[in-house]
Parts: sequence; C-alpha cells; structure tokens
Amino acid sequence: MFDKRRLRSLDCKCFGVRYLESLQRVRVLLPFLAGVLLLGGCSPQSAPGTVEDSMTSGRIRIVCAPEALGLIAQEQSSFSALYPDATIELRAGSSRDAIAALFADECDLAVITRELEPEERRAAVQGGLEMEGYRFAQDAVVMVTQSGNPVENVAIDAVRGIYRGEVKRWSEVGGPNTEVVPVVQSHRSDMAAFFRQQVMGGEPVKAAVIEEQSDSTVLARVGSIPYSIGYVSMAGSSPRTKPLRLSSLTGLPYWKPDLEAVYRGEYPLTRYFNLYMRTSGPKLASGFITYVTSFEGQKLVREFGLVPAAVPVRFVRRSPMLSTHSRGEPSKTP
Repeated sequence: MFDKRRLRSLDCKCFGVRYLESLQRVRVLLPFLAGVLLLGGCSPQSAPGTVEDSMTSGRIRIVCAPEALGLIAQEQSSFSALYPDATIELRAGSSRDAIAALFADECDLAVITRELEPEERRAAVQGGLEMEGYRFAQDAVVMVTQSGNPVENVAIDAVRGIYRGEVKRWSEVGGPNTEVVPVVQSHRSDMAAFFRQQVMGGEPVKAAVIEEQSDSTVLARVGSIPYSIGYVSMAGSSPRTKPLRLSSLTGLPYWKPDLEAVYRGEYPLTRYFNLYMRTSGPKLASGFITYVTSFEGQKLVREFGLVPAAVPVRFVRRSPMLSTHSRGEPSKTP
C-alpha cells in the first residue's frame, strides 16, 4: 500500500528525518460489506458548476471515522486554503460505514482507524472492486488513570485481568489496596473493537464497567474517579489523568506511549489510520491523499499528536523505559 517519494522531511525537537525512503504504493482490494449490497443502487451526486476534476480542483465526498475526524478536518482546511477550487464534503461515520459508503459509490474517500476486515477483503474480490489504500498516521491505545494514582506501570495481562473482572484491586498490580474502576469506550467504536482484539484476545469485557462515548469523556470520567482506569488515543490528554507505561507481558520492559516507542514498534498497542479510494474515482481524491501524505500533511499529523506514517523518521532521543516494578526509577535504554 503506500505511497510516493517525498521531497521534504519532518524535523522537530523530538524527531527529524535522516533520509527519504521509497514508500511502496500498491493497489488494495477493499471490502464489499453485506450492507453495501443494499446501497448499491445509489449513484453519486454530480458536481455542480463547471470546475474541472483535477488533483487540486473539483468536488469529493469523504466519510471519516470519528477518531480521525479532527485531524482530517485540519487537513481539509489546509488543503482548501491552498486550492480554493477544491470542494470537500466531510462527514463522520464509523469505519464500517465509511467502507460501505465507498463501495456504494456514496463517497469518494474513506478514512478508517483500523485495517480492513478479512470479510471486507473477500467481498471486494468477489465484487471486482479495485481500490488503493494509504497509511497516513499511527496511533497508540493508551491506558490512563487518575493523576494521583501512584501506579506507573501495568502489563497487558494485568489489564486483561482487570476487564475480565479477575483483578479487582490495585494492590494486585503493585498499587494501594483500593478498588479498580474500569472505564470503556462505546462498544461500537473502532477503539473498543481494537481493545477487545488486542487486549482481551477477542473475549468480551466481563467486569462491571463505566461506558463512555469518546476519548474526551473517558478522560473526564477517569479524571473524576480516584483509582479508575480507561483507554484513549495517544492524542488525548488531560491534566487530571496520566498515561500508564505498558508492557506486553509481566516481567518485560514497560514503555511510555510516546512518538518514538510507537514508531519503533516497542509500545505494545498501536494501530494505523488509513485512507482508501476507488482507482477510478475523482482525481481530486488522489490529490487530497497526496497532500495528507506529503511533508505538509504529515506535519499536521504530528501536531495533532499522532505519529506520521508516510515519511521516514529519525529520533534524537530515546523514550524513558522503566523497570518491571510499578514504581521504579528509569533504567538505561539500549
């Protein structure tokens, strides 16, 4: 999947670019959901006026997963300022909705915060639908707790135990003898689906939990309840909460969810944000993708708090890595 040679590179206090690498662009066969079959009779609206469809002009429609909506809105605003003849209609929809709309020709670009499901790939092949896909950002799923909680580290197996209802007190993971209050995101969100797959191993959450609808509401709830725990995107932050360093297994190193650890694959819970378009779609869709994956577009990704995925990156400092104790001093990194 992914991308073209870039002429410029990111550079900032935390990281810069050492050299440009060739990023492969391949065609991705996309999903034909069962629901799409019901929508297949719909045809796209014709673009008003006489504006030419080009890489920088015309009209396109984007359906974007809510977790990427703020970032894509910034990309849209910046692109439109540069190219006023481009009209981009942006609306929110789940990743499944975005793919369905793309298959039904109800949008020209789908922005999703996960990889394609196997059934989506199979349906695309069966439907003879030819697509292109591009990774444009990398995110970390971060476990957060109230700032006053002395616990700094937690392993994924301990998190699984909390949400199974097996680990009920912080003292079982090296903290005080207080009850753990788990918070989850809406079961319909990509974030919740990722958590179920990567943390719970596909099992349902069995603990008594508080459900919230977004990163902001999870952060607000966790910040207001002593000794609670929840999960959010790495772009989310609150002065009343703190991220926990995470290990893939008890006894292994714990990593802070920062840009470097995510980029290098050291942080255990990461996912990609993807752009998909039909190969026969409007030229403007390709132009917008080119912008998002360019130096300027990737700079917006970094400023939003995510890791750029379309340019090579060199870091000038390493993430602090703690020992395997819940309250330890930072150890030397390799």
